[in-house]
Amino acid sequence: MTLKLYAHPFSSYCQKALIALYENGTPFEWRMLAPDAADAAEEFARLWPLKRMPLLLDGERSVVESSIIIEYLDLHYPGTARLIPIDADAALEARVLDRFFDNYVHTPLQKLVFDRLRPDADRDGFGVAEARTMLDTAYTWLDQKMAARRWAAGDNFSLADCAAAPALFYADWAHPIPTKHANVTAYRQRLLARPSFARAVDEARPYRAYFPLGAPDRD
Repeated sequence: MTLKLYAHPFSSYCQKALIALYENGTPFEWRMLAPDAADAAEEFARLWPLKRMPLLLDGERSVVESSIIIEYLDLHYPGTARLIPIDADAALEARVLDRFFDNYVHTPLQKLVFDRLRPDADRDGFGVAEARTMLDTAYTWLDQKMAARRWAAGDNFSLADCAAAPALFYADWAHPIPTKHANVTAYRQRLLARPSFARAVDEARPYRAYFPLGAPDRD
């Protein structure tokens, strides 16, 4: 039975799930969530009334939240790339880093993006400043963490890197990684060179004009 992914290629959390699918060449059917795809949107709303992308449909079973989708794929559709380490302590490290990227990079990034989408009178300057401080703190912590690591949780590409790739990709557009954090910059470049993420980035290129803070002429 073919998996179905309800998603949009420009969404960072959708890219997180796509990386896992692409890492193992797992077959799936795109159910593109876009203004001109009413049927997919209706299916999606029926399956998940909260309407937060992505959603993976496996037969009658709906799997929501990108981290859980990756865990589900690793459990039910394992491939040569194991994204959840078999060793329990290593798996905990991968999950901790996954939470780090979602909570302390992705979340403040979204604050910057969503604030720019608001009318001027409704913007939250204080909240934006807090988000930028959080990103600076996250970059500093991550730079120390990556000093002796190739991938986020150690030697092997994992769930944590699926989270890191789109989070750092877009965060650097919205709040550039300082040049002093060379370890973070180098890690971001390794992620961009990873074939699974490179594919996701290429698929999203047609939509870059949608980035409200302005997509830079790079990457």
